[in-house]
Amino acid sequence: MKAALAIENFSRYGGGAESYAVQLAETLVRAGWEVHLYGHSWDGAPKTAIFHEIRRLPKWVPPSVRIIDFALRHKSMVSSENFDVILGFGNTITMNVYQSHGGVHALTTKRKLLAIESPLVRFLKHATALLSPKYHARAWIESAPFRLNPRPTIVAISHMVRDDIASYFHMDPSDIRLVYNGIDLNRFGSANFPGRSEFRRKLGFGDEEILFLFMAYDFRKKGVRYLIESAGLLQRNIGPGKFGLVIAGNQPTPALTRLVERLGLVEAVRFPGPTKEPEAFYDACDVFVLPTFYDACSLVVFEAMASGLPAITTVWNGAAGIITDGVDGAVLQKAGDVKELADAMEFFLDSGNLRAASAAARNTAANYSLAENHRKMLEIFREAATKD
Repeated sequence: MKAALAIENFSRYGGGAESYAVQLAETLVRAGWEVHLYGHSWDGAPKTAIFHEIRRLPKWVPPSVRIIDFALRHKSMVSSENFDVILGFGNTITMNVYQSHGGVHALTTKRKLLAIESPLVRFLKHATALLSPKYHARAWIESAPFRLNPRPTIVAISHMVRDDIASYFHMDPSDIRLVYNGIDLNRFGSANFPGRSEFRRKLGFGDEEILFLFMAYDFRKKGVRYLIESAGLLQRNIGPGKFGLVIAGNQPTPALTRLVERLGLVEAVRFPGPTKEPEAFYDACDVFVLPTFYDACSLVVFEAMASGLPAITTVWNGAAGIITDGVDGAVLQKAGDVKELADAMEFFLDSGNLRAASAAARNTAANYSLAENHRKMLEIFREAATKD
């Protein structure tokens, strides 16, 4: 069988969708498929895949034109081949299987903007987005699977994304296949990074504090300011020295540094910056916190839970769909609610709650392996290949 996958950059070390596309292609090759990759660049994996370069337009070309050009060139190129499966990730207009890794663009734009504190700034940014040709180019391409007849098989990576697609594009949720993200369970939770106490000391903590871990690059969208404010409220309620907060993934802005100082959290908060070894942080910390304003299905939640960390996140993170509130984590009903987040954090300061939730988190994450994700996707591909 022949399959075509398209994404701008195929990279084992790229972002979530980029590395996922490579991993899925590798699984297809091992299953005996002939795999064709369409994109601007390819890092050579899998070796037996056939790469078709889509010429990258110069940077001075408007983003809206570059986006549409990629989709149209892909359509022209795949039309000359007889593929059993053409997988779309939301950047193409020709496919028989569609798997969105970013959710519904119009809804994600609104939710991300809620991370901005000023209502006036939020309004202006939203108005600017709606006037942007890039916004409308993405919307036109995103709607392609729902204009096609017959309609491609629609795959959602979380319950939240499934419900958003169903609502926005007027579909029955039961017509959308649900395949959650998966992770390499051999990498996470396998005690590959011994030396927990030593790593905690490097961060400036001992063995007694409960360490809350945040890990992401986009501090504003992921709710770091509200996380720090929640830590301040928690410290006022229970006193200092009982917990620490490790905020990894980026360097703090001056405003965040001032906030930490103003709330008296200098001894409790650390900003270690970006890391290429998240396992070391999962091993050293106790609870994962991601109070995001939007994530289609955050992989770091799966990784942390597989490593034994209960996860606190919001209803606007698709990964919340695997969490049972109060059992293996906590699901916040409103991003930006400082008290709700502080209360969730305080729950895990109890050693009994933390111990039970840690074991439950491992058990939950064990159901979401990358291998299981690929097994379900190959099942969908085989079904799509046999449709008229």
